[in-house]
Amino acid sequence: MTANLKIGAHLSIKKGYFGAAKEAFRYGMGAFQYFPKNPRSLSVKSFDLRDAEQCREFCLTHQIVSVAHTPYPSNLAIDRQVEPEQFQRIVMSLRNDLEIAEACGSIGIVVHFGTFKARNPLHGYQNIIQCINEVLLGWNGSSKLLIENQAGNHGDMGMTMEEMISVKKLCASPEHMGFCLDTCHAFASGLWPSNKNMDRYFSLKGSQLDYWEGLSVIHLNDSRYPGLSRKDRHARVGQGYIGEAGFKDLFQREALRELLTQEIPLIFETEPGEDGTYSEDMKKVQRWINA
Repeated sequence: MTANLKIGAHLSIKKGYFGAAKEAFRYGMGAFQYFPKNPRSLSVKSFDLRDAEQCREFCLTHQIVSVAHTPYPSNLAIDRQVEPEQFQRIVMSLRNDLEIAEACGSIGIVVHFGTFKARNPLHGYQNIIQCINEVLLGWNGSSKLLIENQAGNHGDMGMTMEEMISVKKLCASPEHMGFCLDTCHAFASGLWPSNKNMDRYFSLKGSQLDYWEGLSVIHLNDSRYPGLSRKDRHARVGQGYIGEAGFKDLFQREALRELLTQEIPLIFETEPGEDGTYSEDMKKVQRWINA
């Protein structure tokens, strides 16, 4: 396969958005992910617009794809009636993330599906739709809100394609939404527990649901725990329970190979190699894709 692969990793913005873009280029990456602000805060950030514009221009020049990841407290399933102030903080924070991503030229902001602990799960889905609608109200940018599948370690929500598709369809602005597939989460949740159901999951189910059409980014993580463990613990590719065989099989799926020709970004969210870079893992993935 000779596609212009977009492989990279999550990088720090300690030297700014432009600094992260330059680091991605220095490492030979075709893509990178970043936190637009403090990953543990919902504060609205007054960002350096020139720094963001330099990031955008640099990525355009060097054909690098970037994507933002929202702070961890960004719970889409927050109940507006019970916690109105927290709901508003989340909405404003996510809108701020979208504005930063747009300025940086990023394809979107990745946000976890959401956690809802009350008895009625339907109410949780309604909360998610309400939150997304508030975030995207009046939004006309090209950066999208990208819903990420969950491992199941915080509850039953967000582990299936059907949930992703249903929420997107029921939102007011589905054209400004997409999906992020985390391979570790899919494996741990049972969405992809073993290579035995790969055909059903990738070739049949995903196509029938039109999931692939909305997929914008893949978090390429192995799993430290077996399938169905519901544990969100990433391992470097080929060093976990998915393993080399699992990823090789994944990259042979027609639906995924089509996405690779469209230059979908593949992002590592794990530690770098012994040399402090992701060169080893990038070479592995390129080799497996071209096998």
